[in-house]
Formats: sequence, structure tokens, C-alpha cells
Amino acid sequence: QVQLVESGGGLVQTGGSLRLSCAASRRTFSRYAMGWFRQAPGKERGFVATISANSERTYYAGSVKDRFTISRDNAKNTVYLQMNSLKPEDTAVYYCAAKEMPNSARTYYVTGNDYDSWGQGTQVTVSS
Repeated sequence: QVQLVESGGGLVQTGGSLRLSCAASRRTFSRYAMGWFRQAPGKERGFVATISANSERTYYAGSVKDRFTISRDNAKNTVYLQMNSLKPEDTAVYYCAAKEMPNSARTYYVTGNDYDSWGQGTQVTVSS
């Protein structure tokens, strides 16, 4: 499994922005489909965004579409989640995940069980 380390979480006011980063330990990062998930207190982990290995395809949960942007820099083995117009309901622990052998370089995944490796999570708190 690949090691994933998230960073960039914190406390922000409603309407603010944060950028999360997730650094992978392996140079084969460019082959992975990547995803972001989140878990709020008392709730199940839910899908946020995903990006294919070649960056051509992305997909978002309806609740974050047009506010969040997933991107990746394969030269830096890093995937990002730019979060704008944050709302209190975005408060959660955010996790990145890696699908190490996707069906193709253009495939993305929205189900947590499809992913092989997970980071430890980073807390995002949005105050009202």
C-alpha cells in the first residue's frame, strides 16, 4: 500500500477557503486514481471528489460541485482539494485515498471500497 499524508486543514469562517494537500510516498503515484472523502461527527464517511490518473476526468459530490476543485501534480506525487465558499456543513475530517491499479488512466472511483490506501485525515472546521 502507498502511504498518504494529508495537510492543509484548519479552522475557517463561513465563506472562506482552504486547500488540502495529500502527498503520496511512491513514484508510481501518476498511475493512481485519487479521491477525497470526508466524515463528519456521527455520520458515515462520504465521497467528495475524485480524479483520474491522467487528470482528464474529475467528478464531484453534488454538495460540493462548483465550490471544490480536485487537481493533482504527478511530478510532486500530490493531489489537492481546493475548497471555496465553505459552509458549516463542510466541517469534517477529510481523507484522501488511492486506487493503485485503476482500470484505465481515465477511470475515477466514487466508492470508498474501491480504494486501496487511505491517509490519516485532516480536520476542517467551518465556523458560522
